[in-house]
Amino acid sequence: MSTYEFSVPCLFGLEGIAGEELRRLELENVRVENGRVLFSGDTRAMAKANICLRTGERVLIVLADFPARTFEELFQGVYRANLEDFIPKDGAFPVKGHCLNSQLMSVPDCQAIVKKAASKRLGEIYGVSWLPENGAKYQLQFSIMNDRVQLYLDTSGPGLHKRGYRAVGNDAPLRETLAAAMVVLTRYRGREYVWDPFCGSGTIPIEAALIARNKAPGMYRRFAGEAFAWVDPKVWGEVRTEAKDREFKGDYRIHGSDNDPKCVSLSMDNARKAGVGDIIKFQDGDATKMSLPTDSGILICNPPYGQRMLEQQSAQRLYAALGRHLKYADGWKKYIITSEPEFEHYFGKRATKKRKLYNGMIKCDYYMYTDTGRKR
Repeated sequence: MSTYEFSVPCLFGLEGIAGEELRRLELENVRVENGRVLFSGDTRAMAKANICLRTGERVLIVLADFPARTFEELFQGVYRANLEDFIPKDGAFPVKGHCLNSQLMSVPDCQAIVKKAASKRLGEIYGVSWLPENGAKYQLQFSIMNDRVQLYLDTSGPGLHKRGYRAVGNDAPLRETLAAAMVVLTRYRGREYVWDPFCGSGTIPIEAALIARNKAPGMYRRFAGEAFAWVDPKVWGEVRTEAKDREFKGDYRIHGSDNDPKCVSLSMDNARKAGVGDIIKFQDGDATKMSLPTDSGILICNPPYGQRMLEQQSAQRLYAALGRHLKYADGWKKYIITSEPEFEHYFGKRATKKRKLYNGMIKCDYYMYTDTGRKR
């Protein structure tokens, strides 16, 4: 069976977490780089990464890697790639990509060159002057950074953060891959009580429940690679069966609350779609006033940011009220993500540790309060 080089792009700050995930999945030659993680493997590895990975954005096959400062160099680099090993005669191969800090900076022009070179290569290989492109989709992607080109084949389709359980989000959705990483960083293993007091559409509690049960996040969705002519469809079924066999059973204590009843109802629907509605409790409640659900546990939340949902001063007042409410909750570890640079000041306590993360394009800090049992 052929071995391929794969690239998994990640949100900035999540590369190391995704790398550890891939190693735990027993995938080979895992290397962590800025913005992505690389690994090697066959079609089974491709299926396993797509179905089981929680914190990567998609799984790409590396088709070519070469320098290019001119359109001619770009054309020749793509033309030399063995595209016929992946794209059949009737395959549709749209092109998309991005450019950064390079001589070639026009994305539309680069798209046209990549498409032209791929069409010429495939046309010559298959002995035709026109390719019908009426078969399965083989999405080509390119990245041009610092005058170096990487050409990829996307095996995922919609990004891996699209688990399939959240068809509709609330006003400020948290990407599922980021929510999963936030849970992973707490070292939650299903034993502690988990509470999200700003649950929104339920993403953090749902990702916590998937982790507690060791339930593969891509179990119920489809991937682009399932339509590839050179991939045995049995591989995907076998990987899903193996993932199902690794799931845990047990009683878990996972709680989500929000002061918007519509968010609570939406969270319940999303949890049911994710197959974890039976182990999460959702309820209406004001995070700054409601009683703590138990004496100890892990609080994980994504409160409103001033730049998104409230004026900045309103968000700051919210952080201050939350800090006062949790002042004596010494049995709780607290993990809070926000873009507010003075969060610790308003919350009233310096974090044990903080980590840079990105919520979409918003630069945030993940504040970790892990010194349970200490007196203030």
